[in-house]
Amino acid sequence: MDSNITLTIILAIAVFGKANSVAVAVCILLIVKLLNLDQFVYPLIEKNGVNWGLIVLTAAILIPIASGRITITNIKDVFISWIGITALILSFFTTYLSGLGLNYLTVQGNNDVIPAMIFGSVLAAVFLGGVPVGPLITSGMLALFVKLIKKV
Repeated sequence: MDSNITLTIILAIAVFGKANSVAVAVCILLIVKLLNLDQFVYPLIEKNGVNWGLIVLTAAILIPIASGRITITNIKDVFISWIGITALILSFFTTYLSGLGLNYLTVQGNNDVIPAMIFGSVLAAVFLGGVPVGPLITSGMLALFVKLIKKV
């Protein structure tokens, strides 16, 4: 019951903050739980959900290439511009951070920080107009910070 209350609070904050992706995710989890399917569905989502989400997100981002709106010429031009080179470097770094974050949350088992990351994402959506897609990068930044602090 405690988890239902927590999820409901997160849902209320997400709805208030117009963090629709968080709200839909919470609704799916609550419905699955209320239908008593959680013991079957939760492990499946926990094991494969990040990969499924990344596949759908990557496919959505690649649509302009697949539809022909971005051509080989556009791609060549972007790699010789300062903004394209900056995007490449930042993408390299954030992808590295995402890998660190996934490892930190799953392999290292530090998933107790997830509520703080979700709350921070929702607050950024509410007050800064952000989009809550960064928990892996956030956890990667946290993992890198923890790693640096432990070396000091």
